[in-house]
Amino acid sequence: MEAYEAFWLGLTQGITEFIPVSSSGHLEIVQELLGGRSGDFHLFLEFINLGTFLALLIYYRKRIIEIIKDVFVNKNFKFALNIIITCIPVVIAGLLLSDFIESNWFFSNMVTIACAMAFIGVLMIFIEKLPKMKHVKDEKHLTWKQALGIGCAQCLALIPGTSRSGSTIVAGRIAGLDNKSAADYSFIVSIVVMAGVMCKSLLSSTSREYIAANWQMLTLSNAVAFVSGLIAIYFVMKYLQKKGSLQTFGWYRVIIAAIVIIFELLK
Repeated sequence: MEAYEAFWLGLTQGITEFIPVSSSGHLEIVQELLGGRSGDFHLFLEFINLGTFLALLIYYRKRIIEIIKDVFVNKNFKFALNIIITCIPVVIAGLLLSDFIESNWFFSNMVTIACAMAFIGVLMIFIEKLPKMKHVKDEKHLTWKQALGIGCAQCLALIPGTSRSGSTIVAGRIAGLDNKSAADYSFIVSIVVMAGVMCKSLLSSTSREYIAANWQMLTLSNAVAFVSGLIAIYFVMKYLQKKGSLQTFGWYRVIIAAIVIIFELLK
């Protein structure tokens, strides 16, 4: 991978990881525009999460300290347990299905990615019309069943184009959260998921060899992803705090999906 490719992929990861438009889908699209994916592109996708993971740690540093204090000082385990419950479905699904999805051409096909982007996009456009549970004050007041439901929705993110943040924010809205609280919960949960994915990857000798051979490219990509990710998450949370609508992101996803499908059909 050339330096300019690492830069653009890092920028794409940083911006689209937190704006709910699907980072994996955009990375696949950008890689296609840059000349097509390589055989070890799935390893790149795993390790480019480091930059955005660090951006999340910085943005939510006070919340993380608050959660740790709740558990070890106040002996209040509810919120931490809900985070674990939300992570359980995607851990199980990831262990059972991730290798199959990564190796199956269907899931890396641009039309499949576009359809996944459009599906979540349509849900975002019509989110206000979808049936919802009773209003929940904020993410701290979710029940364990609601947390589990959000976790099941998160499993869809294994399919490129779906978006982890997109699927969990939509599920959070259906569970009764407002846009900002749903996004907060989605991003806090993603800290645990990202950490787990990177730890799992480091256990593989193939992954460690990939890091050793490509550390310069990974450093550049993650540095760009870190800076752009911090900017993106501040923008998204400020937008949602001002009662910004998910419809904006939904229409963007549908338009991009339509463009991709048209290009694929014209090939």
